[in-house]
This record gives sequence, C-alpha cells and structure tokens, in this order.
Amino acid sequence: MDTAIVPSTLLLTLLLSVGLFFFIRASSKDRTTTAELLSTEDEATLMPKVKDYFRLRSYQVAGIDREKNQVVFEGFVQPSWFLAVFLTLLASAGMVCLALVLSLLFPNVGNLFLALVLLSPLSGVFYWKTSGRVEKVWLQMEEASRDESGSLTRITIIAHRDELIELQRALQLKSVE
Repeated sequence: MDTAIVPSTLLLTLLLSVGLFFFIRASSKDRTTTAELLSTEDEATLMPKVKDYFRLRSYQVAGIDREKNQVVFEGFVQPSWFLAVFLTLLASAGMVCLALVLSLLFPNVGNLFLALVLLSPLSGVFYWKTSGRVEKVWLQMEEASRDESGSLTRITIIAHRDELIELQRALQLKSVE
C-alpha cells in the first residue's frame, strides 16, 4: 500500500474523531434562552393555561414573586434513551474506524486496537449522567397594550430552547420581533 495513504487516512480519521467528541459533548449542553412572546388573551385567562401546560410537562411551581409578576417552574428533564443509544452507536462506529486505520498503520499490534470499541458505551453513560437534570423556567407576564380589539399580554420567559418552541406552539403565542 502507498505510504502516504495510511497516514493521511489516519489524519482524516483523527479529525473526524475530534468532531465526534465535540458532538457527544454538545449533546448534553444547556440550551437555555430568553424569549418574548405575545398573546391576545389577558393575563387572568392565560396564566391558568400556562400553569396547566407546565403541570402536564411535569413541572411544579417553585416560586412566585408577586411584585415582579414572575413565576418560576421547576422540573426534572429525563434523558432520552434513543439519544443515549444513538451516541453509543456513533462512538462505536468512530472507534471501529480509528481501530482499523491504526491496525493498518501498526500491523505488528494486530487487531488489538479493536479493543477501543469497548470505550464507546462511555459516550452513552456521559450523556445519561449529564443531560438528566432539574430545569427551571422563569416566566413573567405584563400587559403590553390595550386597544378596541382587546389586550395583548407580553410574556418574557427564560427556558430551554425546545421548551420555548413547544410552549409557543401549544398556546399559539407570537414572537416579539
């Protein structure tokens, strides 16, 4: 085999391994963001709907600040079995590729590099341990404007990005732009 092929393949495989490492690490990254949403319903009508929404999503009220008109919800976010298995499979495929290239580069060692595949379940364990956590949602409501068609309620919310998208979809809220 050409002497330049195997080292260049090793370099590319190592670069892909670095990308895989950062992908696995990012799988449990905190994605808390702030959003401002508008509703055509008044606060008295909207707040029970928001409380029911979060109760159905296994959140409980953790605190209420009446002066700021702010509510804090708290709930445990379960890690995904699918994602844990998927990350383990990705890591095992990456380790197999790295092991094959290393066994070509160092033929004296043989297939001993295939033992690297035994490290792949660590990616699923890492995801499982770091992504299962207690999440908080901060919600503040205020009257935005009042006109002849009714009142607008402005909701300022700090929560996980996916939770914001789902809340906006479930309660038909508009983004403030």
